[in-house]
Amino acid sequence: MSDSSPAPTIVDRLAGLDRRWIFLLMLLAVAIPILLELKFPETPSQQAINVFNEIDSLPPGSKVLLSLDFDPSTEGELRPMASSFALHCAKKDLKIYFMTLFPGGPPMVQQTIEQVINADFPDMVYGKDYVDLGFKPGYEGVIKVIITNLRELYTTDARGTNINQIPMCQDIESVQDMDLIIDVSAGYPGCKEWVQYARTPYPDRVKLVAGVTGVQAPYLYPYVPGQIIGLLGAIKGAAEYEKLVVDKYIEGEPRAVYQEGVRRMGPQLIAHLLMVFLIVAGNVLMFLQSRQ
Repeated sequence: MSDSSPAPTIVDRLAGLDRRWIFLLMLLAVAIPILLELKFPETPSQQAINVFNEIDSLPPGSKVLLSLDFDPSTEGELRPMASSFALHCAKKDLKIYFMTLFPGGPPMVQQTIEQVINADFPDMVYGKDYVDLGFKPGYEGVIKVIITNLRELYTTDARGTNINQIPMCQDIESVQDMDLIIDVSAGYPGCKEWVQYARTPYPDRVKLVAGVTGVQAPYLYPYVPGQIIGLLGAIKGAAEYEKLVVDKYIEGEPRAVYQEGVRRMGPQLIAHLLMVFLIVAGNVLMFLQSRQ
């Protein structure tokens, strides 16, 4: 007896496509831009411009607290921000006070110092132009203390030097003495806690800009511009701010560490375009199947 079932149409074949082909397409969408080092022009958003302008408006010698509240798990998104923040502050000749609220944060601080300060600003002197205050346990409790009395927790820096022997710390009593707080935040504790326990209680004494992960950004946009002057979201925000800093302060081809945000946007853009195409294609196939 012959089989009378109709032959599958092209729509049926596409609808039943092995999902492994989808995985392969996504692999190629990410791998090819990386291998070809594809870079796309960035147009800075108003948020990135606000962050840049706030830092750029500080006069030389201003005190900036740069809190790198992330660890290796979110380094892909936040490392480019940390590098660009350090570069911008160093170019402006600001006093940089590094710290972190994350137990895994000290290597992130040290890497930023090595890749930016030590590599491109050999004339900057530790203790006079920048200092690493290191990590103190306590989560948001650290902010609650240092907002009124920095020395209660930070009796020494990350190297074990008494804070009274560090020239740039001698006239610092609390975080309120900082001209700006810059927070690079992966989650808790991070940007939200800086808003709650530093910026909100002392709106006339504390100014805050931040860079956060993509997951965090939607929960923090309501604080802009009231509590957070400017907010960089995910690798896109990092790339935008990176472009602003590089265009103004670096002549010629910048080092790779200052192009990480732009470089990582290439594979992300192609992968997102593929995802949009697949969503549209899936809906079209479903509609065509319902018409059969």
